[in-house]
Amino acid sequence: MNWTRVKNTALAPMVLLALVATQVEAQNLSTAETPVRIIDFEAGDNEALFTYTDASAWKFSNVGNSTVLELSGTSSYEPRVRSPLNIAMLNGVKYASFVLEADLRQTGKEYGHRDMCLFFGIKDASNFYYVHLASQADANAHNIFLVNDEPRRPIATRTTQGIRWGDGWNKIRLVRDVVTGSIQIYFNDMETPIMEAVDMHFDGGYLGFGSFDDTGMIDNIRIYGTPLSEQTAFFGQNK
Repeated sequence: MNWTRVKNTALAPMVLLALVATQVEAQNLSTAETPVRIIDFEAGDNEALFTYTDASAWKFSNVGNSTVLELSGTSSYEPRVRSPLNIAMLNGVKYASFVLEADLRQTGKEYGHRDMCLFFGIKDASNFYYVHLASQADANAHNIFLVNDEPRRPIATRTTQGIRWGDGWNKIRLVRDVVTGSIQIYFNDMETPIMEAVDMHFDGGYLGFGSFDDTGMIDNIRIYGTPLSEQTAFFGQNK
C-alpha cells in the first residue's frame, strides 16, 4: 500500500507558491495576517507537488486556457482500512487551522455516490479526515468522515441531502479550526456551509484531493493558514 510520487526528489522550489499577507475573514479562523499558498498549475514543477495513492490514475491536463490536475482513472490501491482509493496529497507542508479553497469539476456519470473528496489532517495512510461531496447523502456518502485506524465513519453534525455537480466547475471552501474542533464545508455558496462537524482527533496534518472511486479535476487551489512545517512526503516508498 505504497503511496507514490511521479518524481523521487525533494520538494522543488515552486514559483506557484506565494506567501503574502492577506486579510482572511472565514468562520472559526480569525487571523489578521495569514499566509496564502496559491497553486494554479500554470507554471513551475507540477510533478513535485503531490504524493499519490497511485500516480498512474492522475495527470495534468489542458482545459481551455488552463492546466488542471485530473483524476482520470481508478487507483490500484488497497487501503488497510475502508477509505477512499484515489488521493493526491500535497507534499511538504502540514496545517493545523486553515481555510482551503479550490475549484472542482466532477467528470463521472451521475449516480447517488458521484463524488469528489477533500482530505485534511493526514497523519498517515490510515489516519485522516475527509469530506465526501456526493449527489445524494446516505450513511456512506456526502458527509465528513474520520479514518482513525478503522473503517471510515461519518462525523458531521449537520449536512444536506446532496449537491448538484453538473458538468462545470464548482467552488468549494473547507474551514478547519483545531482549537474548537470545528469543520465546515461550503459549496458554491460561500455564506452558508453545507456540512459541519466538531472533532478533536487530529490537530494537524497534510491536505489532499481526490475521490472515493470516481473521476474529476482540481484547479485554483488557495490555502490560508500558517504552515506547521516543511517536510517531504512520508507514505511508503516513492517511485
